[in-house]
Amino acid sequence: MLDQVVLVCRRRHFSPRTEEAYRHWVRRFVIFCDKRHPKDLGALEVERFLNHLASDRRVSASTQTQALNALVFLYRDVLGRPLGEMTNLRRVQRGNHLPTVLTQVETKRVLDTMAGSTQLMAMLMYGAGLRVHECVTLRVKDLDVASRIITLRNTKGGKHRTTVLPNQLCGPFEQHLLRVAQLHAQDLSRGGGLAPMPDALSRKFPTASASFAWQFVFPSAALRPWGESGRLVRWHVADSTIQRAFKLAVQRAGIHKHVSVHALRHSFATHLLAAGTDIRTIQLLLGHRNLQTTMIYTHVEAAIRTVKSPLDLL
Repeated sequence: MLDQVVLVCRRRHFSPRTEEAYRHWVRRFVIFCDKRHPKDLGALEVERFLNHLASDRRVSASTQTQALNALVFLYRDVLGRPLGEMTNLRRVQRGNHLPTVLTQVETKRVLDTMAGSTQLMAMLMYGAGLRVHECVTLRVKDLDVASRIITLRNTKGGKHRTTVLPNQLCGPFEQHLLRVAQLHAQDLSRGGGLAPMPDALSRKFPTASASFAWQFVFPSAALRPWGESGRLVRWHVADSTIQRAFKLAVQRAGIHKHVSVHALRHSFATHLLAAGTDIRTIQLLLGHRNLQTTMIYTHVEAAIRTVKSPLDLL
């Protein structure tokens, strides 16, 4: 059954992360129902599972929604048995949370404690407003150092967008790409030098995976098998590489806020807004479909703006 879930996901060109999430929730649902096959279950069992997530597991609204989407997809698109209306489903209420951001001083302190490629990744995320996965999956062909433009393809929601490459990073990236080119040349001399290709591009352009343009800007240190052929390719670094490095840098910098590396993207938007950049431009740079999503940073910026307390007026 899980193979059928994967097959339908790939037929509909879902992202690998969506496919992985759907597999996870279908497996969790089956285990919750004593490993009975979903075709022998229905809306009642789905309601019980989703209510269990809400009341017993106390998951967030987005987690419950993801599980709901996975099971709706399973019954509607894989099994051909739509669930219909679930009147007893208890939905978790979505809270109105403000993102935690770093001040410019705190951002500089954190970045200064980092080094090497992880520092470059963190500076790029802050300077261009990238998500973690957008940063690690960036390819050489999508980085235009001369024009200071970064092209992001198939990002969250399958969207494409462009954003700015900070002028301060042009020199470091030229040096970094030279090192990546040397590593690629070494791989080629050993009979490798391939990068995994998206969708069916490996068949349409069979030699493209060996070109430098398709290599990842932040390549992995290890070679791993790829696809049915099992040929060794060099993937990008794992998301956890920058996540761990940033967490350690926050500790070293003495920052006591509860922040993840995604806070660099929040800080990018908030600091642009404080500098006078219009909200529509920030929406385009972040790749938000809805302006309301970007508007949250107006509340964050207002919250951190210097305000005179009435106590200071006494």
